[in-house]
Amino acid sequence: MFITLLTHSEELKKSTNTGQIVLEQARVFGIKCERVIWQRKAPDAALLQRLAQPSALLYPSDNAEPWSDAAPAHIVLIDSTWQQARKIYNHSPYLHSQPHLKLHAAQSRFTLRRNQILGGLCTCEAVATIAQSAGLSGFAQSLDSALAKFILTRQL
Repeated sequence: MFITLLTHSEELKKSTNTGQIVLEQARVFGIKCERVIWQRKAPDAALLQRLAQPSALLYPSDNAEPWSDAAPAHIVLIDSTWQQARKIYNHSPYLHSQPHLKLHAAQSRFTLRRNQILGGLCTCEAVATIAQSAGLSGFAQSLDSALAKFILTRQL
């Protein structure tokens, strides 16, 4: 599994960003994971090259297929607020041509932000879900535990 977090630059300033949890836990478990800062006018060249190989975008678009174990090894997630995610998606034609996958609607535990979409998961929850599906239960459990601690410390 190779995960790319396509991150809005404003997301890096937020204390509620869960993409950092994913990066830290991936490093511990030896999972290939990278953060690419989204640039509207100058897409990351290395990302564009990776997208030429079998990849998929985890994004709940109208044409998204349900997640399955047959997903490609490279998964791109947009790491941002839902409003920013729509902007990134709409202004990134290279994402439109990728197969789109969506996760089964679940109740998110992430309540640190407003304007969440129904069935929408935070980045950490989404990666934990796909990791569990890929048979990486230790990684998934570690993400879940780290997220629970993250949420608890920010609610105090």
